[in-house]
Amino acid sequence: MKNFLSFILDVIKIVALALVIVLPIRYFVFQPFLVSGSSMEPNFHNADYLIVDEISYRFRAPDRGEVIVFNYPLDPSERFIKRIIGLPGDTLTIQNNEISIETDLGAKEVLNESSYFKIPPTLQDFSIKLGTDQYFVMGDNRAFSFDSRSWGPVPKKDIIGRAWLKLWPISQANAVPLPNY
Repeated sequence: MKNFLSFILDVIKIVALALVIVLPIRYFVFQPFLVSGSSMEPNFHNADYLIVDEISYRFRAPDRGEVIVFNYPLDPSERFIKRIIGLPGDTLTIQNNEISIETDLGAKEVLNESSYFKIPPTLQDFSIKLGTDQYFVMGDNRAFSFDSRSWGPVPKKDIIGRAWLKLWPISQANAVPLPNY
């Protein structure tokens, strides 16, 4: 009986130690995310399994082109995955199927999305000036994406983290690349 109680106590200690190690990593450093829907095709598909890096944005701001997971601003219980197109202070204009960005420093550029699109989709004309903590996000499957064009910018506080690793399907497992703009 004494050996059995000792065994149970050892199991409880191991489980408690595992929880003390795993839970902070899971809730503050990395967490899993399952892609749902086709808004990020051709780069991410329904049921792709990703690891989200939650710690990077504690040390630096999100950058243009990064794929992020965030709480949907109109219903924080839902999580979305999209690509950052506009940064705080940017003026973003979509015209003639081109996305033009004017930064708060006055620099102007046309976004070159050829690194993650074979054929860019047809886009409706649109313009927005972002606030100091707002990000403009769009799905890679622009024709079928419900994104900032529909419900506005994402506040920084709603960003959970950036897509870091794609683990499933195994044949496509790799680090999530950043586009070259």
